[in-house]
Amino acid sequence: MSSESRSPWFLPIIYVGGLVFGFGLAISGMAKPEVVLDFLQFEDFGLLFVMGGAAVVTGIVFAIATRSDRTAPLTGSSYVRRVKEFDRNVVVGGSIFGVGWGLSGICPGAAYASVGIGNLPILWAIGGMFLGAYAQGYWRSRQADSDAAVAPSD
Repeated sequence: MSSESRSPWFLPIIYVGGLVFGFGLAISGMAKPEVVLDFLQFEDFGLLFVMGGAAVVTGIVFAIATRSDRTAPLTGSSYVRRVKEFDRNVVVGGSIFGVGWGLSGICPGAAYASVGIGNLPILWAIGGMFLGAYAQGYWRSRQADSDAAVAPSD
């Protein structure tokens, strides 16, 4: 959908949603790597309740929205289920994400909130996230180029 057909409220609401998300992470303590690492070491299960609460709310909204003939209020797009194939890329990417989460003690969304509460050393983890995303994009484009060169012409 083009940006011209979006509601003028689209970006402001996105920013407000991000602020609410960040404040929620900060208030719940989930923006602190030590809390996340305690969860990953089975010492503190508070993160389970935060993630579980988010999953329940998202699941209810998603179930209702995809069963109605309504469209998204800000974009006008219809709600549809996008089914992603469970392949090798999902397993490899999820494994790399999990290792990074375990090493840094923080996931990408919470990393930005962690900077907001004064945890400046987390900028190293954010730099690593950007570097990893860049490397993956570079590798993917090189792979697509080599696949196009090998593909037979019709």
